[in-house]
Order: sequence, then C-alpha cells, then structure tokens
Amino acid sequence: MGIRLGCIADDFTGATDLANNLVRAGMRVVQLIDVPPAGAAPAVDADGVVIALKSRTVPAADAVAASLRALARLRSMGAEQVYFKYCSTFDSTPAGNIGPVTEALMDALGTDFTVATPAFPDNGRTVFKGHLFVGDVLLGDSGMRHHPLTPMTDSNLVSVLGAQTTRAVGLIDHTVVAGGAEAIRARIDALREDGVGIAVVDAVSNDDLLRLGAAVRGLPLVTAGSGLAIGLPANWGFEPSPAAAQLPPPGGHRAIVSGSVSVATNGQVLRYLNSGRPAFRVDPLRVAAGEDVAGQALAFAASHLDDGPVLVYSTEPADTVRSVQGRLGAAEAGELVERTLARVAQGLVERGVRRLVVAGGETSGAVVQALGVTGLRIGPQIDPGVPWCAATLPDGDTLHITLKSGNFGGPDFFTSAFALLDEEAA
Repeated sequence: MGIRLGCIADDFTGATDLANNLVRAGMRVVQLIDVPPAGAAPAVDADGVVIALKSRTVPAADAVAASLRALARLRSMGAEQVYFKYCSTFDSTPAGNIGPVTEALMDALGTDFTVATPAFPDNGRTVFKGHLFVGDVLLGDSGMRHHPLTPMTDSNLVSVLGAQTTRAVGLIDHTVVAGGAEAIRARIDALREDGVGIAVVDAVSNDDLLRLGAAVRGLPLVTAGSGLAIGLPANWGFEPSPAAAQLPPPGGHRAIVSGSVSVATNGQVLRYLNSGRPAFRVDPLRVAAGEDVAGQALAFAASHLDDGPVLVYSTEPADTVRSVQGRLGAAEAGELVERTLARVAQGLVERGVRRLVVAGGETSGAVVQALGVTGLRIGPQIDPGVPWCAATLPDGDTLHITLKSGNFGGPDFFTSAFALLDEEAA
C-alpha cells in the first residue's frame, strides 16, 4: 500500500511544522530532506511523507522545478493526495514562489481547482475576509513587513496570490466555512463554474480547519500552511495516538544554534541570555573579515557542553540586521551566517551533541544538509508547530533535533524543548 498523503514543503522548519500536526492527528510521518536521488530513496514505513525543500526564496523557476521533482517522487510512493505547504505568514514576493508552484502542481496533477489558506490559529495566524492576521494585527502591520528576503506589506491574500498567478483567485469566507463541509463544497462548485482556479479560505479557529479538511477530501491538491494538516488525517480514519509520536530515547550533549532574525526568536535568545547560560554570538562582520568565528564558537562550546545546553547565535534585532546587510549585502550576509552556523553544528555533533535545537528556516536547511541528514522521524510537540525529531546520522548514531521556524515558540522555548525531551525519556 502507498502512502496516504504526500507533502511538499518550501522550507525545512515548515516541513517539520506540517509533519508535527499530522502526527498529532494520528499519522505516522517521515520527513525527507530534499528529493532523494533516483534509486536512492529510503524505504518508508509511514502514513504520510513530507519532502522538505529549500525553495521559498530561490528563483521561481528553480522552486517550480524542485517541487515537480518532489511531486514525481511522492506519486511514485502512491500518494493519494498532495499537500503544498508554505509559511503561515505567506512569505513570498510578487514573483512567487507560492503562486507559480501552486499552478505547476495543478497542471501536473491535471486539476482545475485548489484551496489556499496559511491559517494556523494555534500560533496566532488567522484569515478573515481573505486578510491574514498575525496575532491581533494584520500581516502588513506585523514584523513581517521588515523581513529581509520576503517583506510582506499586503495583508489581502486574494490580491497577493492574484499577483503571482494566471488563474483567477476567489474567496471562501467565514460565513461559508461556518456552514460546514457541505457548504464549503457548494462554494467550491460555484467558484469552479465562475472560472476560479484557486480559493483563499477564511479560518479563525481549529474548528474551521477541521471543516475545511473534511470538505477537501478528494481534491488532488491542497495548499496551505501547516494548520490544515489537523483536518486531513481523519479523512483516512486516523485518530490521535501517542504511538504516532514515539522516538528512541535521547542522550548526549545539548546545544542550540540560532540564525533566525524574527521577533519571536530574538525574544527567546534574550530570555536565554538573561538566564546566564553559556552563549556565543556569531558576528557576520567578523566572518566577512576572515576570522575563524566558527572555530572560536566551537572552542567556547567545548568548555561548556558538560554543563549545557550551549547557545551559538547570530540572531539580532531588525535594525542591526539591516545595518549588516547594508555593509555586506543581504544575500552575502545571509550566506555567511548560514555557512558558519552549519559548520558550528557539524562541530557540535562531532563533539558529542545528540540533542540539538536549530532556530530559523534557512539555518535549519543549511544545518541538516551539512550533517548529512536525509530523513527525520517526527516525534512529540514542544510548542505549536515545533516537534522533536529523530535523525540517523551517517555514522549510525541517533540525533534528536528540532527545527524551529523563526516566529514559532514561546519565550522559554530553548529550555522547555530540552525539558520535554527529558520528560519523554523518564
């Protein structure tokens, strides 16, 4: 039997976020890091597979090509439905990549209609009248307006998505969603008759996502943030079960690598620093000047791992990030930090770290690739959208790792993550 649900995620933290919600709803899920080469696909014993791409901010044509490769692999695994997952803040530009990837997947699957909703109420992301809210503020008024790669200044998802697609974009608003699955299906039929190809869907609660999940049963393709995942497993008869999130027992040293510049991660780093625990700051300007900052970070960490966890971070407030980007260029600054933190993560694992927290989507992608991780078994949730995972390292050892999206997690996330893992092992 093939897998039930095949998922394509446009970054690594978003992939674990999605997989986490599927596991909480009772599915056994494996996350693959990028598309396995032909003939090298690992055997998968799971109900759902998530392929994690690093395609959110690459050129649209590259994102489309990578997504189509992922689709082909998922279809070869027998996926009955395909889920394209993007960020709950709809990170994109007028050129994409959400719209172009959605249309390419629709064409490949031969479908004329799909839905779109980044809603994730558990993390404060809601859609009302087609407008995306982050907490109590519109997306365009949130910290996302300052994102260094995908600044989001328009909160109207119908217009945002319409600028990226050739298909007409419509809306299924909250009054329809409140009417349940049958009302949503009727609205879908009406939109199709009107020539609409993609419908943004309102959702202000988990109940809305459960109604939508039931309504899209049978659609070849759904597109969403990770929130919709809570409403899909029931379509195949799955129910929540602790067994779906079971991981091997943890061991080894503990460490945190943080490259996110989000408001939430800045708060988490500040809380950690104020606790007096050991931390090393990675300065991109020193890296650019040729200093061996990664080596310095590892020397610092080596003297503190026994008393860990140890934090190595480049997280800074938005004004500091803009200043560095002004001197180095946005792309160059980001690449320097990613390469440095990936090297640090490698060194930490070589020094016996087997419980690792990584903060930031781009950072997570660089770290798992540097570690040679090809797949993750999804485990228990730390905070909404962020689970612990188990990876098999190239030497056969198990690494417990969590890949945290920048804007996710509570203020004490770094310490609560390790506390949860200790509780699970007790």
